[in-house]
Amino acid sequence: MPSDTYTPSAPAATGYRALLRNHEFAGLYASFTLMVAGSTLSGFALGTLVDHQTRSPFLTAVSMYGATFATVIGALTLMSIADGSRPRRTLVALQCVSLVGVAAQAIPGLPLAARFGLLLVLGFFQSLANGTRMGLLAEVVPPSAYALARSLMNVTSGGMAILGYAIGALLLRYLSPQEVFVTAAALNGLALAVVATTVRERSIRLTRRPGPRQTWRTNAALFSHAGQRALLLNLWVPNGLIVGCEALFISYAPDHAGALLAAGSAGMLLGDLTVGRLFTADQRRCYAFALRLLLAAPYLLFAVHPSLPVVMAAVFVASAGFAATLPLQEQLLALTPDPVRGQVQGVESAGRMTWQGIGAAIAGGIAQYVTPGIAVALLAAVSVALTVFSRPLVVRARPVDVETAQ
Repeated sequence: MPSDTYTPSAPAATGYRALLRNHEFAGLYASFTLMVAGSTLSGFALGTLVDHQTRSPFLTAVSMYGATFATVIGALTLMSIADGSRPRRTLVALQCVSLVGVAAQAIPGLPLAARFGLLLVLGFFQSLANGTRMGLLAEVVPPSAYALARSLMNVTSGGMAILGYAIGALLLRYLSPQEVFVTAAALNGLALAVVATTVRERSIRLTRRPGPRQTWRTNAALFSHAGQRALLLNLWVPNGLIVGCEALFISYAPDHAGALLAAGSAGMLLGDLTVGRLFTADQRRCYAFALRLLLAAPYLLFAVHPSLPVVMAAVFVASAGFAATLPLQEQLLALTPDPVRGQVQGVESAGRMTWQGIGAAIAGGIAQYVTPGIAVALLAAVSVALTVFSRPLVVRARPVDVETAQ
């Protein structure tokens, strides 16, 4: 089988426990965990609130993933701050903004237009925070442990999403969406406190003046590289279309949406745990293409509207395919000059999140004219086609010596 991704020949000589003994990584990890939990609760509460008020599949889907639309603005304008000389201070400030934004959603009677506006603001600052966090991650762990660290964070993201959707569904039986927003804000506040007390400033950063000009210069170099373009295409578009499928769960099965979302999170957790912790570098390289196909193919079953157990099994199995991002991210890191790792990873994350929003909007738009099950199957078919036709580009992508971006 042709190699889909490049990975270092030497495997990471560490494990999850060794990673967590790193004080700074433990702080980034704990803060990230709390942020994911808060984001899951607030997203589910907002989606439920919008569904009850509008009964619109489109608006419900956009409300759950609408923040992702603004991430591209951050990637195109100020993402260079992710590689600034004071990354800890930057991350703390950005998480303060997130705390304020989530807390504002708890205001009773807030118009839907204002809620969607808050989503866009949060998405913008969230993209910058993700780039800064990933830039710090690449510095606090050795390169050989990078995939393992991303795996642990992805596993935790899946686990927190499972708990978040399950707890969110339970809380909404007894609390109003506004009270769930307050809970989410408390989790964001705790995440802020953790990162502020555990992560130190990095003294090894180059002195660079962040801003739109520096951001555009680095982005131009990024998108001029054929290998990096191919990797970004596969990290963004197929995944975004499948997230669009997930955005229709509330419309597809209103009484069981929480269970379907939890099944997807559980599958993602299992996939990331297996691929990141148990697979060797060679195995990640060999199975990357199969995992990308697995991500979409089971969703084709939605076209025939099978029973709930079959749907949950399909969602669980398919979500294991999200682990294909790990080898692709490894390859992208290998292609990236050290001084711009934060920005490039931030662009990758922002693009992936933006395509999640685009996928949700596409799914919601299609579901206005066909049944949600048919819409899910259509998006899955497109995801499979893109994965197959872009495979040769990924196979040809290899690290090359590049000049340090200034």
